[in-house]
Amino acid sequence: MSEGTTLPPAVQERLLRLQQLQQTLQNVLTQKQQVELELLEVDQALSELEKTADDGVIYKSVGSLLIKTEKQKVADELKEKKELSNMRVSVLGKQEERLRAQIKELNEKLQKDLRPLSSG
Repeated sequence: MSEGTTLPPAVQERLLRLQQLQQTLQNVLTQKQQVELELLEVDQALSELEKTADDGVIYKSVGSLLIKTEKQKVADELKEKKELSNMRVSVLGKQEERLRAQIKELNEKLQKDLRPLSSG
């Protein structure tokens, strides 16, 4: 493209939309990664909990405090957290798929839009 060539408004809008979609995708991927890390931590905690005797002493972190609690109570909380995290990963995965499809579609439209400009 020469210096004097400006893109048509529709193409500029598509480019802007593409940038927005890519940023949104990046945010979704970051969130998904964080939730997956939380899931790993929950799995590790549940694994350690299984090794603990039923009457063993269990402490739970609450802010900057450690509070003595019951094994079953902690196990139930961790299982619920795991279930919620799995749902979040699933939702974020679906968002990721949708965004990737939108980005692909927009890229294809932009390539068609820009083809006449590069050959002219």
